[in-house]
Amino acid sequence: MGNHGYFMLLLVLSILLPCSVSSTTRRFKFNVGWKKVTRLCHTKSILTVNGEYPGPTIVVHEGDNVEVKVTNHVALNTTIHWHGIRQYRTGWADGPAYITQCPVSFGKSYTYKFTVVDQRGTLWWHAHLSWQRATVNGAFIILPRMPYPFPVPIQKEIPIIFGEWWNSDVIAIENEMIQTGDGPNSSDAYTINGLPGPLYSCSLKDTFIQTVEYGKTYLLRIINAALNDELFFAVANHTLTVVEIDATYTKPFTTEAIMITPGQTTNVLLTANQQQQQQQKTASDSTGSMFVMAARPYLTSVFPFDNSTTIGFLHYKSTTKTEPSSSIQPPFPPYTLPKNLPAMEDTKFATDFADNLRSLASFQYPCKVPKTVDKKVITTISLNLQDCPVNENCKGYLNKRFLASMNNQSFVRPSMSILESHYKNLKSGHLFSGFPEKPPNPFNYTGVDPVKENMNTEFGSKLIVVPFGTKLEIVLQDTNFLNPENHPIHIHGHNFFIVGRGFGNYDAEKDPLGYNLVDPPERNTVAVPVGGWAALRINADNPGVWFIHCHLEEHTTWGLAMGLIVQGGKNPSQRLLPPPPDFPPC
Repeated sequence: MGNHGYFMLLLVLSILLPCSVSSTTRRFKFNVGWKKVTRLCHTKSILTVNGEYPGPTIVVHEGDNVEVKVTNHVALNTTIHWHGIRQYRTGWADGPAYITQCPVSFGKSYTYKFTVVDQRGTLWWHAHLSWQRATVNGAFIILPRMPYPFPVPIQKEIPIIFGEWWNSDVIAIENEMIQTGDGPNSSDAYTINGLPGPLYSCSLKDTFIQTVEYGKTYLLRIINAALNDELFFAVANHTLTVVEIDATYTKPFTTEAIMITPGQTTNVLLTANQQQQQQQKTASDSTGSMFVMAARPYLTSVFPFDNSTTIGFLHYKSTTKTEPSSSIQPPFPPYTLPKNLPAMEDTKFATDFADNLRSLASFQYPCKVPKTVDKKVITTISLNLQDCPVNENCKGYLNKRFLASMNNQSFVRPSMSILESHYKNLKSGHLFSGFPEKPPNPFNYTGVDPVKENMNTEFGSKLIVVPFGTKLEIVLQDTNFLNPENHPIHIHGHNFFIVGRGFGNYDAEKDPLGYNLVDPPERNTVAVPVGGWAALRINADNPGVWFIHCHLEEHTTWGLAMGLIVQGGKNPSQRLLPPPPDFPPC
């Protein structure tokens, strides 16, 4: 094909597939380094990108090519994961250490290159090695090429990132739990955009305040970047209209609060319609009214952790006086939490909220859920105990160490990139297959804990291997080993459709009869119900190696992970691209 024919083809494709063809390349530079930050009257050095906490927001358009040069200025290995980006054929840029790449070492750089294909909305990025994502994270916003599918004009778009703050070193906390087999110390505070808020000691000045105008509507781009806790969020006297989850549009619905797990994003519309009802005031009426916004954990674990609440304020701009935003201060205590904020153990609200989520399923944004499947995998999600090594005294429970597994497999990261081994067809590649497609020992998973002894968990790096284009169903079954818990499971490289959810034991005969194959929610991270199950359907059409893991970081550390290998297709466009020249070596 000559040059004229080639450019004519690009022109036609740009008309038919405007999301997949772009001449725009957005370039960014990420410098990973230490920065001293003070919260709760504790000053410590934290890992940051470009000295920002949370890190810089990336804004691109759907269809853009993206290049992010990451330079590591600290004596620790690191990687960056672009959470929710599909990475079609560019698995080299996905980021999880030793799964798709070896880490970027001290003094080295690696440029992540990928194209945002057929995606729009709120995603995020974070470090994907050890617990570095506690402070190395930020928003990744994909602006649509077409107008939003909701009619309300938007005054402003506001990223809101929930996080956790430890006064001590989070990497040391992870290392200690690995060495002792114990659970990690709870965080000292939850944060909104890096700020704990006035319910924590010494934190009045570190409070998130968002100014709004009466009668205007705002798009809140909400991200849960917390390491170990799912969260409820509400704004006093205001309702929220959910319009997007994990960068996919939903059928809008109004709610008093949301539940969001680590890894998930949720876009909501908030209309500032409470000018005459001043719930919280500053000293002067002329500064307008303040409304508490609050986030606190959804508690499904019997193990104790910090159950305090982070709050910020929605500040209504005064109609009688103009003042700089820097002069706006939090109101004086006492503070009243929103009445519409769910209680920490409100599983009913979490369930009802998830049941309300539906794909938009419009002509412009069709729901491409597989109606049939080629392969079905059922896997348990277990927290378990393991016998201590000889001459060691574990601090976990009953003199044993905490572990986690899927189908009795506790995941161990290898010493080299699984993707590189797969691509180069190295002899060790056969070690990354053979994940069991059903539980080895069927029993009443959600009944009384059957044993409190060593489960004889196997350690390794077994993955599911499927041909390109496989219609795959994965059923995630929670168990009652130690305790049932709501688990946020994230799948890299693909979105999936949550076609079914329920409590108790999954019934392979009856439960599929109730699947939603019309407009199920499409996500990249699913909250598997406490003591229940979730059925996912995936179009496995992205060649490469893809990590599947719990987004509660402590559980991933314990081994609650597996992976998916999608083999290349027959056409060159269905195969993984070659590794880039600056790909980090092990």
